[in-house]
Amino acid sequence: MILPGNLANAMTLGIPAAVTYNFKRHPDQRRALFSAAMVLSLGLGILTAVVGYFVIPLWLHHYSAQDIHIARIIVFVAPVTMMTLAVAAVLAVEGEFTTANQTRYLIPVLTLGGLIGLRLSHSLTPVTAAFAYILPSIPVFALRVAPMWRRFYPHLAGLGPSARRLLGYGIRSYGVDLLGAFALQVDQALVVSLLSPSAMGTYVVALSLSRVLNIVQASIVTVLLPTAAARPVREVVALTGRAARVSTAVATLAAGCIAIAGPVVLRLLYGTRFLGAVPVFRILLVEVVLSGATWILAQAFMAVGRPGVVTTLQAFGLSLSVPLMIVLIPRFGLVGAAISLLASTTARLAFTLIGYPRLLQTSVPGLLVTRADFDAVRTRLLGGGETDAS
Repeated sequence: MILPGNLANAMTLGIPAAVTYNFKRHPDQRRALFSAAMVLSLGLGILTAVVGYFVIPLWLHHYSAQDIHIARIIVFVAPVTMMTLAVAAVLAVEGEFTTANQTRYLIPVLTLGGLIGLRLSHSLTPVTAAFAYILPSIPVFALRVAPMWRRFYPHLAGLGPSARRLLGYGIRSYGVDLLGAFALQVDQALVVSLLSPSAMGTYVVALSLSRVLNIVQASIVTVLLPTAAARPVREVVALTGRAARVSTAVATLAAGCIAIAGPVVLRLLYGTRFLGAVPVFRILLVEVVLSGATWILAQAFMAVGRPGVVTTLQAFGLSLSVPLMIVLIPRFGLVGAAISLLASTTARLAFTLIGYPRLLQTSVPGLLVTRADFDAVRTRLLGGGETDAS
């Protein structure tokens, strides 16, 4: 289940970010841009599936032949995953957040229904559970793409210039997707390789529960880049700073509550066997808060047309994670993986902040939430007008 998503995020060539930027920059060419995005995403998805098909036996060499066979089947959902990323970017930049949100929660709802059905029919196994997670993405993708397809009605005329425009920005931002996918999944890949399958299960439980906090920052990023793209630097920094402060304050408060309730939640959801995940879970909560703040702050560079800066900044921090994990996982087990991830994220946050004065020639946005931030958020929630950094 891990590999299709990893490969899709690692092989986007920056198309989703390029769609967001170019739709805002060239609104009169949206039809051609949408057509090019679909063709490029489909081609990259097919390439991803083929690469995954041959990589899986090497990566899962110590797993059973059946596991490898099932993983090879699942990897062919990669074209749908790749096209979904591009369509999600179009929905966001078009302001179709209702459609985007409806299709987003449909996947877990369908997955939950499938898991319940499998459990009641005594058919719940690792393989059937994997398909319950993977298959809902196909009909949900159809629901996502249908309104955009009717609006833009893709065509092949003028595809070349639009594809080059997307790739021109996308390749410069590609490192952001690649490093982002690597940062999110390298820990799981190394845990799979260095520890037992049972340890991997414990780690995934802790990781999944901690990633609930991503809801806050992911929602903000979905709106922030389309809103800030192509604006003056001053406005971009103001928008980004406020988004980072408010989201980090909310995420920190939520992390504190979840950390306290963690043992109870783990016992209720997974049983007493997974209580050993509590120390790892609490470290990962801190990492989630910092990684969310880092990703939001990085949107400023994306919005002003300098995605390559984010790639470089992320690479410096991310280069710490692999050697740290190789050293710490064998020595400290799952806690070593969590500490390595936290150290890498902290470094990426530091490099991102340094980039503001050095590269954007502006001061670092304040990271402590202010009364003005809460006032602006309250105004927006109550339906007031847009402020300078709302």
